[in-house]
Amino acid sequence: MTSTEFNNNYKEIEDLLFGFAMKLTKNKEDAKDLMQETFCRAFKHKDRFSGGTNFKAWMTTIMRNNYINDYRRQKTRSQIMAPVEDFTYFIENQSDSTDGDSVILMKELNGMIGDLSEDLQQAFKMFINGYHYDEIAEKANVPMGTVKSRIFFARKKLRARIRANYDMASLNRA
Repeated sequence: MTSTEFNNNYKEIEDLLFGFAMKLTKNKEDAKDLMQETFCRAFKHKDRFSGGTNFKAWMTTIMRNNYINDYRRQKTRSQIMAPVEDFTYFIENQSDSTDGDSVILMKELNGMIGDLSEDLQQAFKMFINGYHYDEIAEKANVPMGTVKSRIFFARKKLRARIRANYDMASLNRA
């Protein structure tokens, strides 16, 4: 399929695709983003489209798959972030700049993070400082899956150390 043919076919079903995107996302801005992702992915792989088949069905399948992948990615991201939020919530709500115990606790927690291997430590510190997985992967020059694994193992090791050092009911449920 040529670029011109693709554009002509796309223009014919653009309104239908936007309606489908709205049905999936229930949000105008998210629907526009989904439309753009779908267009880019379909255009990139336009050579895979078999002539004589249903272009509308091909495009809606790509859109649905994009939506499902984004949904899974967001679901995984929120599950991965939950334990870190639990720890930071505990630390933030327990610490007071004049409270000596909390200062010691923060020093011990930073020491535990410092005891992690360099790879785990770098990924974990960047993550808790607000970097996204793709940014961490780019800086460390490793795949995103490796970054996710390093953060997971860093959390797991920190959780075990905290449980071993402190008897805290709020962390036992995590």
